[in-house]
Amino acid sequence: MKLIYLLIVLAPLFGAAVAGLAGGAIGRANAHRLTILAVAVSAGLSLWVLYQHVSGTATSFNETIYTWAMVGDLRLEVGFLVDRLTAVMMVVVTTVSLAVHVYTVGYMHDDPGYQRFFSYINLFTFAMLMLVMANNFLQLFFGWEAVGLVSYLLIGFWYKKESAIFANLKAFLVNRVGDFGFLLGIAAVLFYYNSLDYVEVFGAARAAPELTMSIFGTEALVVTVACLLLFIGAMGKSAQVPLHVWLPDSMEGPTPISALIHAATMVTAGIYLVARMSPLFEFSETALTVVLVLGAITALFMGLVGLVQHDIKRVIAYSTLSQLGYMFVALGASAYAAGVFHLMTHAFFKALLFLGAGAIIVALHHEQDMRRMGNLRRYLPITHITMLLGTLALVGTPLFSGYYSKDAIIEAVHLSDRAGAGFAYVAVLLGVFITSLYSFRLYFLVFWGEERIDPHAREHMSHLPRYVLPVMQWPLILLAIPSVVIGYFTIAPMLFGGFFGEAIFVAPANDVLALLSEKFHGSFAFALHAAVNPAFWLAVAGAIVAWFFFNFRPSLLPMVNARLKPVIEVLENKYGFDVLYNQGFAGGGRLLGRALWRVGDQGLIDGLIVNGTARTIGRLAGLLRGAQSGYLYHYAFAMILGLLLLLSVFVANWQGWF
Repeated sequence: MKLIYLLIVLAPLFGAAVAGLAGGAIGRANAHRLTILAVAVSAGLSLWVLYQHVSGTATSFNETIYTWAMVGDLRLEVGFLVDRLTAVMMVVVTTVSLAVHVYTVGYMHDDPGYQRFFSYINLFTFAMLMLVMANNFLQLFFGWEAVGLVSYLLIGFWYKKESAIFANLKAFLVNRVGDFGFLLGIAAVLFYYNSLDYVEVFGAARAAPELTMSIFGTEALVVTVACLLLFIGAMGKSAQVPLHVWLPDSMEGPTPISALIHAATMVTAGIYLVARMSPLFEFSETALTVVLVLGAITALFMGLVGLVQHDIKRVIAYSTLSQLGYMFVALGASAYAAGVFHLMTHAFFKALLFLGAGAIIVALHHEQDMRRMGNLRRYLPITHITMLLGTLALVGTPLFSGYYSKDAIIEAVHLSDRAGAGFAYVAVLLGVFITSLYSFRLYFLVFWGEERIDPHAREHMSHLPRYVLPVMQWPLILLAIPSVVIGYFTIAPMLFGGFFGEAIFVAPANDVLALLSEKFHGSFAFALHAAVNPAFWLAVAGAIVAWFFFNFRPSLLPMVNARLKPVIEVLENKYGFDVLYNQGFAGGGRLLGRALWRVGDQGLIDGLIVNGTARTIGRLAGLLRGAQSGYLYHYAFAMILGLLLLLSVFVANWQGWF
């Protein structure tokens, strides 16, 4: 098995290296063939590994692959931990990545950076696999930073575009804030548990759950401090308030990478981290409450911002922020399996929605404003049907994948008695209505109503033999299938059947999924619950409101917008986070730097110390220069005065006057 796991990880790395270093030599076609084959190998083997775990023929694998260094008793290693949680993540990462790779052949067809892009997305897949397959914090940190680095390269892929450079710098800096907390968390784990190995750390935490440390003059549980610091890292990667600001701006990168970041790689890293660290988080009610409340805030308030966005990709981006909040709500309620389950289903329908948006953008000659679309179902029938299926999954339509995973989270938090659970339940319920409203707003503005297509875009469409290349349509069709059915077929084992086993630890007193399994028996019974489920009716209400205002009576919108103008302005300003960070922290940092430069550098160092010393010496020399007359009798007189002064001192000292 070790060879299989090495091949899963190294195949994308090999493809990235060849396409990146020898892309010009092998050509465009061979570059995409090689990288797609590399990810296909990883995806196929990952599916085989998951099948082995599901069938019971494979057990958890936890071995060291390579010892990098020894520092005293501390071993710094590269190793793999492959259990059922890892296997699910491997399949999600590789299958969505494979769909994105195939789609990229059409989307990036005319881009001069074709081989470079394929190299980057292969490298992205490798980095994420290293992260989810790690069995120790050192390798986890390597994968964590590697996905951050590659996301920086991909968001700023069009490096001549100023907005793209601003976006990738913003993502890089915000994630540095989160990663600082993450690194401190790893340091706390190493200092107090004396290991970086997952199993050893979990065992040490279980053996001493009441271990405390002194921080800011007070005693705090080590496990609470470590979990909160690790969660700060998760907030950065998975874009939770207040470290969420980078994710909407990541839309400046090409659409395929938007799909990969938002669906299967970078933003899922934080969810996976908390789920993997469940043996630590379960010993800290404080950490779980923080996760729960911040997830609920993100789910509700970021969804509201999505209502006022006009860029089709940004609407889907704010949807991602909101859905990540749902996942963290599940984790905070100790329903880790529900959070990972929603991560899995969300990966497929969110990738579908992003790639569908990319198809629309290509067909309209890179138009992204939904106000310049309308009635596109007549031009893009496959894109229309697949995006409708993705939308139905996102809003939680019964029997669709998103219904099972999202409603499981809502029911789980409803059953939780953790502090903040009441607020979280209200937030995620309201979030259902908001999700349905912005999702169907997008759907009706893009595919229904009158055509508002820009003349330049229409001329571009008239010259295309097909509006969307077949190589871009097949990934949409293949992603639509799991978006519809995967929830129905997997909810029973993943939520109620103990599928994850020992990969996820839940204290018996916190096991809300056990209570949930007593309430529902099977996939169909869970779907029938929709009739009495307030979340279902809220989703229906959101769809009806969107249809009424954006398809049936759009003429009423100006009046509604005028009455809600103060609220809309707050949402359009994104609650002021960008102003605070750009003008407050970044602008304040520049002002402080400018002040230090003028006062410290120019005034103190250059002006007083360096140039001031030179000027002082010059002035002193000017004074002394006046005493140098060149006349001999002047010098003789000065010598006589000096001699008299010395004699006076000598006599005074001899007489004891001093």
